Amino acid sequence: MKKPIRFLTIITFVAFAFFLMNAAQMPKSNFNQSQTSSYNSSLKDTNRQNQRITTKKNVSDLYEIKAIKLPKYIDFAGEPVPLNKANIRERLDREILVNTYWQSNGLLLIKRANKYFPIIEPLLRLHDLPDDFKYLCVAESGLMNNKSGAGAAGFWHFLKGTAREYGLEVNKNVDERYNLEKATAMAAKYLRASKNRLGSWTLAAAAYNAGNARISQRMREQNVENYYDLYLNDETSRYVFRILALKEIMSNPEKYGFLFEQEDLYEPIHSYEVEVDTPITNIANFANKYGVTYKELKLENAWLRETKLNNASRKKYKIRIPLNH
Repeated sequence: MKKPIRFLTIITFVAFAFFLMNAAQMPKSNFNQSQTSSYNSSLKDTNRQNQRITTKKNVSDLYEIKAIKLPKYIDFAGEPVPLNKANIRERLDREILVNTYWQSNGLLLIKRANKYFPIIEPLLRLHDLPDDFKYLCVAESGLMNNKSGAGAAGFWHFLKGTAREYGLEVNKNVDERYNLEKATAMAAKYLRASKNRLGSWTLAAAAYNAGNARISQRMREQNVENYYDLYLNDETSRYVFRILALKEIMSNPEKYGFLFEQEDLYEPIHSYEVEVDTPITNIANFANKYGVTYKELKLENAWLRETKLNNASRKKYKIRIPLNH
């Protein structure tokens, strides 16, 4: 009896020990699985966070807004800008910054200039006006035949009264403020008269915005004779500097980050003139007679304001017929 009892005791002990070992290992195994799962989840979260941090780069890694070095010399119509004065440098800096970083508008102006400067430049020479005034035209209308909130119209933005005073026809049927050739000739007369009255082309440019009488009055009140010494309202104090900034940027586009190919620019419209001295009852039919559409004819002759030309006085008008339409 002793032997079997001893044998059973050994078996029982071994079984109990085996049970204890399994019992000890099972929680440990479960804990490790849980810990591993938690660790893996944490690792994934960390990786995701690192990915987000990587993608959230500084703005400077993607886009740089740089301070702009002012030109050492700039003039308007041959009249030097006094860049030795701190407030003059600041005012010019403001306009160059605004017009450099308004990239879409700047590039549009450069594109349009290729289309319209070849028309405007010879007209300025013809009427003895400095070439820099083409940038005044840019500042006024953005080289578009549009109308301002104050009712000034055309490329040069003349008010009705001023246009009529200088001999342009302005009515419901015909508005010659929208005729680039005639409006440029009028601008030349107006600006030369301003220069003769005020003493400089720069003051004439300022008066184009504020009016000759107002600039004359401010000069008397402040006892100065130079635009750069005048204390003016915000619009007029910025006006000449905006023209200067447009001149600087459009003359040196690559320097200010405007990159383009010649093929990107808008092409000049080639046309020929047809003279009429009778009414046109239907401009669409008139256009079709010359192989163009109503739209194509109107784009080249924006001064025709209606679908007909009354012309009761039998005046001679020159209508441009586009060739590369």
